[in-house]
Amino acid sequence: MDLTIHTSSLPHDDPDAALAFYRDILGFEVRSDVRHGKTRWITVGPAGRPDTSLLLAPAGADPSITESERTTILEMMAKGTYGSVVLATGDLDATFDKVQAADAEVVQEPMLQPHGVRDCAFRDPAGNLVRIQELRSDTE
Repeated sequence: MDLTIHTSSLPHDDPDAALAFYRDILGFEVRSDVRHGKTRWITVGPAGRPDTSLLLAPAGADPSITESERTTILEMMAKGTYGSVVLATGDLDATFDKVQAADAEVVQEPMLQPHGVRDCAFRDPAGNLVRIQELRSDTE
């Protein structure tokens, strides 16, 4: 099989705040912005990489989710324990400085993890964990 990850999904509770974070702070390009009444799905992704996308979806918009499940999702989002994504960059320090300067909630400053990955972490406006790893060459 020849599979790739095309789109992954994160919930949002404020589409404008999600768009400002992923487009204006992280520099992702908007691939689509679909509205249906008050509900809004936004697909973003790294510029120049149309094969990888992140769908910012309304929390609990799936009609098969019960009201109790929707409440649980919103509670977990508020605690920052529901969604997460891991991104990568060649310059972790510069990326951290840019995101921090935009007043994003810092969870972890850049550090070398025990498993050998150097990374940092933020929360997006919906509380999702955004971990950013530093890309390293195989010779390091």
